[in-house]
Amino acid sequence: MPQSRGERFGLQARQDVGQAGQSLHLSNRKIRRRGAECWHVVPVNRQNFQFRSSNKHPRARKRFPHYDAHMTFEQQLAALGLTLPAAPKPVAAYIPAVRTGNLIYVSGQLPMKDGQLMATGPVPSVCSFEAAHAAARQCVLNGLAVIGDQIGGDFSRVVRIVRVGAFVQSDNGWTDQPKVANGGSELLQQLFGEAGRHARAAVGTNALPLGASVEIEMLVEVR
Repeated sequence: MPQSRGERFGLQARQDVGQAGQSLHLSNRKIRRRGAECWHVVPVNRQNFQFRSSNKHPRARKRFPHYDAHMTFEQQLAALGLTLPAAPKPVAAYIPAVRTGNLIYVSGQLPMKDGQLMATGPVPSVCSFEAAHAAARQCVLNGLAVIGDQIGGDFSRVVRIVRVGAFVQSDNGWTDQPKVANGGSELLQQLFGEAGRHARAAVGTNALPLGASVEIEMLVEVR
C-alpha cells in the first residue's frame, strides 16, 4: 500500500536517527515546511515519533509588522497616519518621471512639504540624524506622489519597488548615510510589504540642490 505522509516523514526521521545515533538532536529538525505551517519531529523514543504542526516557527512570523496584505495602499497610508502629497514640481530642466515599458524612473525628490524643505544643511552638524531620517521618509512620499500621477492613482498597479538611490549631505567623515536612507526604505516596506523591498545605494555628498539634506530617486515596476 502507498505510504501516508506521516509514515513517509517517520521513515525519514528514523533513518536520520539511525545515522546520527542521537535521537534527541532531532527535537528541532525541520522535516517539512508547507506555506506558514512547519512540521517538527518530537522524539518519544527511537521507535515512536510524533509529528507536531506549528505556526510559530520564526520564518512564519510576519516580516513586515506594519503591513497588511488585505489593505489597499490608501488604507496602509491612513493606518500610518500619512497622506500622499501633491506631486512636487521640478526645480530645474527635467521632468518628474520617465516611463519606459513597465519601469518608471522617478527623478530625485527633495524633502519638500507644503512648499518648504523639511531639512537643510549637512548631517549631523546642522541637520540632526532624526530630522534627516524623517526627510528621507518625505522624499519617498513625494516620489510616490509622482508615481501616482504616472499610473492614474491606482497603486494596485505597482509590482515592485526595484531600486532606491539616497543622497545625504554629510559632514566629512560621517558614515551613517544608510541609516538615514532607512527612513524611506522602511516606509516602502510598510506600504508594499515584500514588493517594497528593493536594491539601494546610500551616498554621502557635500552638497545637494537647494541645500537639502536628503534627496531620493526611485525605480519602480508597474503593470
